[in-house]
Amino acid sequence: MSRRFITPLDRYIAGEFTRIFMVTIMGFPVLVFVIDLVDNLRKYQEKKLGAQALALSYLYWIPDTLFMILPAAVLFATVFSIGTFTRYSEITAAKASGISFYRFIAPILVMASMAMGLDLVFSEVAPPANAERIKLLAGKAPSAEDDRYNFVFPSDQGRVYRVYTLNVRDKYVNDIEIEERGSEKRPGLLISAKRGDWNDKRGWSLQSGVVHVIPNETADLAFSFDSLMDRRLKETPRELRASARETEEMRFAELSTYIKALERSGADVNNLKVERMLKIAIPVTCLIIALFGAPLATSSQRGGAAYGIAVSLATTVFFLVLIQLTKAIGSKGIIPPETAAWVPNMLVGTFAIILMSRVRT
Repeated sequence: MSRRFITPLDRYIAGEFTRIFMVTIMGFPVLVFVIDLVDNLRKYQEKKLGAQALALSYLYWIPDTLFMILPAAVLFATVFSIGTFTRYSEITAAKASGISFYRFIAPILVMASMAMGLDLVFSEVAPPANAERIKLLAGKAPSAEDDRYNFVFPSDQGRVYRVYTLNVRDKYVNDIEIEERGSEKRPGLLISAKRGDWNDKRGWSLQSGVVHVIPNETADLAFSFDSLMDRRLKETPRELRASARETEEMRFAELSTYIKALERSGADVNNLKVERMLKIAIPVTCLIIALFGAPLATSSQRGGAAYGIAVSLATTVFFLVLIQLTKAIGSKGIIPPETAAWVPNMLVGTFAIILMSRVRT
């Protein structure tokens, strides 16, 4: 008779893991929120945030919090469940029945893989929620009538705007430059104008300027104009007035577009590249941390809950410190920023391979 692919033992192991995992992901956000409230209560009071607005801000913060703590939750669930199985000799009994340690922890690795997929979902759900939270914590919306001076604005289409003066109330700009890098299929473009006026129906109308068409590095065709309608300049005055979004407000694709726009303007984007790759690297940590925690939890049969908590907290703190270090290293360009984002996983994965190779199967 062939063995069933999913055995009662698999369901038992997965159930024990899931129970601890669910308790952890429900408890950790509460702890994070309490710490944040204690640290920032005075600031929230100064902004006159009501209890409803504050509670809603924490509700918006849940996806981002879960995105960061899911690897820790997987680690806690792995260490505590495997630790319990070790203390009660259930792993020994399974080995005596011909079940290897690797087969024994297979349900945990499956659950960790599911957590990884869930974390990838949170990485895309969190940015818009973070944007709403930032608006709430600002206390009030930025005034649309404020001017903005001498700034650079990277557009989603890969263009870069340099504006000396923006007046949102009267809907005009003074001294604007629009730069569009060329490619093999189309020449580069540089438009400079003394003034631009916004019309809600027609868009931007530029006056008194010059258009430079740059087909290659040596050629430059210049044309003067009295008035020009730029259909690709679609941002409204209010959108130009908005400050650049934080990385936690952008999804992976949005952050990629933003990075490309900044690169065209010559800005340093190493830190942004690290942040973008972490949106994938952190979810993958769920699986790697399970491989690390499973053999580590079998090293002590009498440590009990204190041992599990110590191992889990120490590993979590170590991993968070590694992330901050690799952010700094990647931002400085010491190693490629995309590689820097994977360094914590590489180190933990190496330790996991060593520990797994030493486990008696």
